[in-house]
Amino acid sequence: MPMPPHMVRSWLFVPASDRRKMAKALEAAADVVILDLEDSVSSDSKAEARMRVAEALQADTGSARYVRVNGLETGLTEEDVAATTAMSPDGYVLPKCEGPEDIERLASMIRTHAPKNTPGILAICTETVRAVRNLMRLDWSHPWLTGLTWGGEDLQAELGAFSNRGTDGRYLSPFSMARDLALFAAKDAGIFAIDSVFTDIRNPEELGREALVARTMGFDGKMLIHPAQIDAVHRHFAPSKAELDWASRVVDTLEKAGGGVAQLDGKMLDRPHLKLAEKILRQVHE
Repeated sequence: MPMPPHMVRSWLFVPASDRRKMAKALEAAADVVILDLEDSVSSDSKAEARMRVAEALQADTGSARYVRVNGLETGLTEEDVAATTAMSPDGYVLPKCEGPEDIERLASMIRTHAPKNTPGILAICTETVRAVRNLMRLDWSHPWLTGLTWGGEDLQAELGAFSNRGTDGRYLSPFSMARDLALFAAKDAGIFAIDSVFTDIRNPEELGREALVARTMGFDGKMLIHPAQIDAVHRHFAPSKAELDWASRVVDTLEKAGGGVAQLDGKMLDRPHLKLAEKILRQVHE
């Protein structure tokens, strides 16, 4: 499907059971607010949370609004879709997704309840061991899929790991591998790659470092758990003046050369450099 019109730098989770937090999140200037019906909502609060999501989807806001449904294995997904799709959310977040068949199951539910709606789907693709293994075994393309994201907490539990990060704060190798595979699968499918949450809201410096590394690797945005994290993520996912200058010069140099190859500052330029330059320039105009 066409890429969404909204920006994708910041994806802010908010529990759908808390009306006050949802109102605050929708005013916080995140590119996307994810109204969460899954892990942040207790079993006995699901029905009420669905009603609150339906209300939030009708509010005026500058942020795109996605709904994180409960996983397909819970038997609750279709109830989540039925209660929300008439309000035309910008998209849905599918947790514990293990491949394109799961994405199609969610898309089929949406078509059943709102045949004219075509919301985007962001799939969380590393929460089970099977999902991680499928990232390199399957083509994850789907007409409604706009992005893949990943997370280490559920995978940590499934692996029986005591932590997903080492003493230096960096991801341990199984989780770093899952991150890399999510990036590869997203780029292979031609969709957005969104980095996982950074859970220490009291450490903006490390959040900034992790966001910068993610952007450098090729991720297009990052998941957030608190409005205080938005500014740092927007700042680190914005191209620098030096990057914009380089990108403009690359495009101009290759245009003057008539395509193919050229030289800039004594270095060879070709098609991969042009693709990167065009991506940098698009980030200004999105």
